[in-house]
Amino acid sequence: MIKLVIFDLDGTLANAYPAVYESVNHTLKVLGFPPSSHAEVKRSVGGGDRKLLIHYVGKKMGEQALAVYRPHHARTLKQKGAVTLMPGAGEILKFLKTKGCKLAIASNRPTKFTRIILRELGILKYFDAVLCADKAGRPKPAPDILQALMKRLKAGKDETVYVGDMTIDVKCGRRAGVRVAALATGSSYKKELKALKPWVVAGKITQLKKIIAEVS
Repeated sequence: MIKLVIFDLDGTLANAYPAVYESVNHTLKVLGFPPSSHAEVKRSVGGGDRKLLIHYVGKKMGEQALAVYRPHHARTLKQKGAVTLMPGAGEILKFLKTKGCKLAIASNRPTKFTRIILRELGILKYFDAVLCADKAGRPKPAPDILQALMKRLKAGKDETVYVGDMTIDVKCGRRAGVRVAALATGSSYKKELKALKPWVVAGKITQLKKIIAEVS
């Protein structure tokens, strides 16, 4: 019986890549670095904004980059159309709540930005808990966030499914001992996800209806 479904955010439920791309390139311009492509930014996300920016500017300028990036990103996320729901995301959230599942968010994004996205998309109401790396010790792929959510929402490993789009999500779920539904909708390629042998790899989030129904 599946009692808890935990979701990653970017590339899983939300498409905020345009906003990240805009804020990254704004930061690079301010600091005198060449711009990055949308494809490179998309492949570089997932480890949190500090790790993302260090990838471009190096550790020594990491804090300086964050000071430029974060205020700009907070504004950009609130611009019309900057963040959209991934296809089928709203449908699957409604379906799972109808089934009585508890829902949670586990993201390496800072809490502030995660909540902005959830509010902008109108889906914050679906979640029983939202936990990000800045409030839960080690970031993914460490299992800390998932373990804390399972404890908070009183769900066992065999009662929990984690849904994410990146290889770090698969590694995180495996380390937490839960089933991982990997979606080939975000930053990692399908072949990369399959290589880690998660519980299931799906091309669309709506496929979770059938997958979860079969184990419930």
